[in-house]
Amino acid sequence: MINYVYQLISPGVLSVKYEDINFKSEVIVKPTYMALCHADQRYYFGQRSIDKLRNKLPMALIHECVGRVLNDSSKKYSYGQRVALIPNVVCTSRNPLLYENYEKGSAFLSSGKDGFMREVVNINPDRVVPFGDDISEKTAAISEFISVGVHACERFDKTAHKIRNTIGIWGDGSLAYVVACILKQTVPDVHITVIGRDDYKLSQFLFVDKTYFSDSIPKNFNVDHAFECAGGEGSYYAIDNIIKYINPQGTAILMGVTENKVPINTRDMLEKGLTLVGSSRSGRKDFEKSIELLKNPKFQNRISRIIYEDLPVSDISDIHRVFRTDLNTCFKTVFKWNL
Repeated sequence: MINYVYQLISPGVLSVKYEDINFKSEVIVKPTYMALCHADQRYYFGQRSIDKLRNKLPMALIHECVGRVLNDSSKKYSYGQRVALIPNVVCTSRNPLLYENYEKGSAFLSSGKDGFMREVVNINPDRVVPFGDDISEKTAAISEFISVGVHACERFDKTAHKIRNTIGIWGDGSLAYVVACILKQTVPDVHITVIGRDDYKLSQFLFVDKTYFSDSIPKNFNVDHAFECAGGEGSYYAIDNIIKYINPQGTAILMGVTENKVPINTRDMLEKGLTLVGSSRSGRKDFEKSIELLKNPKFQNRISRIIYEDLPVSDISDIHRVFRTDLNTCFKTVFKWNL
C-alpha cells in the first residue's frame, strides 16, 4: 500500500512523501486526532539550531496522536478499535535497569524519524495502547503529553524522601497543569502550590491549594519537593527559585526544555543536599497509566479544560493554519485529522 507522509522539509515548508508500508508485522492505524507540542513548533518555525534542522529534516511532525485500527495481522487489536500511539522506537536489546525512553539505542518519532502526520501509520503492536468509549478522542489525543507527567511523577515517587507534605510546581503552562492534575489524583492529601507568571493561566489551577506569582512569593514560603515545568528562558529563574525555597534534602524534578545552558546555584544546592532529577518523555507503562487516569471522569474533565480544538485538517493549508493557531493558544491545541 502506498502511504502519504506529510513532511516538513524546511521551516514553514511542507511536502508529501510517498512510501510503501508493511501489513505483515505491523498494526495499521488511521489517525483521527492529533495534538501539537512545543517541540513541533520549534521545528516548524525554525527555532532549532541550523545544524539540528539540517540533520532532522525532512521529517513528518507530531508525536501526540490517537487513531483507529485498520488492520492488525497479530489479531491483538480489532478493526476500528481506538488506540493511542506511542512515539518511542525501542532498541532491540533492552537493559531492564533503564527506562525505554532513556536508552541510547532508542529513537523518537518526530525527532529524527517521521512522526504521525501521515495518511495511515504503520507501527509495532506494542507501540499502541487501546482505550474505550469512556474517553473522548479529543482528550485522548494528549495522552502522550499526560504520560510525560506520569513518568515524572513516578521518577519523583522513586527518588524523593517520604516527607511529602508540600510540593511546589514552577510553571503555569500545559505541563505544570497536567503534573498538578496527576499529583492531585494520585496523592490527594499533599498540599500543592503552583508558581507562575500569567494571571489567566494561574486562574485555571482551581483544584490546587495555592498559587503565587513568581515575583510575589512570601519570604516564609517553603516546599518539601518541587517540579520545574517552566522551560525556555524561564528555566533559570524556576530552578533558582526552587533551590531557594525547597527544604533540605528535597527532590526537584526538572522537566522544562531549554535551547540554552542554564546556570545552577550549586553552592546552595550542595548546602541543602538537594537531588535534581531530569525527566523526559515516557514509556508504555506511562501510557497505560495515563489511560487509566483518563477513565476517571473528574480527571478527564480537568484535562479537557486546557484543550482547544481547532478546525479539522483536510489539506496542507490546514496544517499551516493549526501551527499558527497554536501560537495564540494558552495550553494544548488538538485537531481532527482528515487527510
